[in-house]
Amino acid sequence: MQIVGHGASMAEIDWPRRPLSIIHVPPMPLSAPIVFEPIFMERVWGGRRLEAAFGKRLPIHGRIGESWEIVDRAEAQSVVHNGPLRGNTLHDLWTEHRIDVFGDRLPGSPRFPLLFKLLDAQERLSVQVHPPADVAGALNGEPKTEMWYIMDTYGDGDIFAGLRAGVTRDAFERSLRAGSVQQTVHRLPVRPGDCIFIPSGRIHAIGGGNVIVEVQQNSDTTYRVFDWNRVALDGRARQLHIDESLKSVDFTDFEPGLQVLEGETLVHCPYFRVEKWDLTQPRESSPPGEWAIFTLLTGSVKSAGLEFHPGDFFLIPATLEDRLLHPVAGPASVLRTTIP
Repeated sequence: MQIVGHGASMAEIDWPRRPLSIIHVPPMPLSAPIVFEPIFMERVWGGRRLEAAFGKRLPIHGRIGESWEIVDRAEAQSVVHNGPLRGNTLHDLWTEHRIDVFGDRLPGSPRFPLLFKLLDAQERLSVQVHPPADVAGALNGEPKTEMWYIMDTYGDGDIFAGLRAGVTRDAFERSLRAGSVQQTVHRLPVRPGDCIFIPSGRIHAIGGGNVIVEVQQNSDTTYRVFDWNRVALDGRARQLHIDESLKSVDFTDFEPGLQVLEGETLVHCPYFRVEKWDLTQPRESSPPGEWAIFTLLTGSVKSAGLEFHPGDFFLIPATLEDRLLHPVAGPASVLRTTIP
């Protein structure tokens, strides 16, 4: 296995072929949070803001739309950057160090069930949908429920989610033929700190100028229904998935709102729970024997000797002894993600 450098592209990595069964190995002492190497994805709608805002070491050229921060897929593997597990993939951790890293309470899925991204939408994304579980199999796809947390916007940010009230399937199909889909999709203005839940079946698009944290099921199935008549990086019209989209869209999903904090909880669904913590003093990351993934939003935080800044992601393993998060030089805010 080649150990990737910080911010390697997918093409540079010789992915290991590992069996899906759990391999029992001796316990490994873990004395710090686990940090992974990001994987950068070039997108027609992307930009360079992940470098300017968060210090990500992007490839020299290209419009980088996505940084896959934590992922366990056959075609994309997070690689550990630090500590005794350095060079291991997330799949190695899931299959060979499950108890040390994740404890004994997670389901026995063949891969780690979540995927974490940072998105730089310099331009508006396509109008798209992810298939619900009850139709994904028939379409040879994977269901995907996700949430977006708005880290920053260039100015007056917006997103699109759900249909406008009263839009029927027939009206939506007419808008497709007329190239006027934007008139049928619900638009929401957003600003930093806003959050929205995107269950499978909800039609959606990210507006230009947004920098977003995305927490999602481990899936990469997206059906584009409309792309604002844009061309791809190679100059050709981008592929659309009209039939699959029409089978996936929930045509009873009208004008959803932004998430409202319930205590510290932003989203609690069957696949993930995301909380927003505002830290003014040290706080335990999770009880011993449990794991959590943190995303730095504002300020700085120290954990077991490592310091983290906005845009950083790290995993607190179940066996870590020093479990406190310490805000550095003032308040800090984080997203905390677990699996119910």
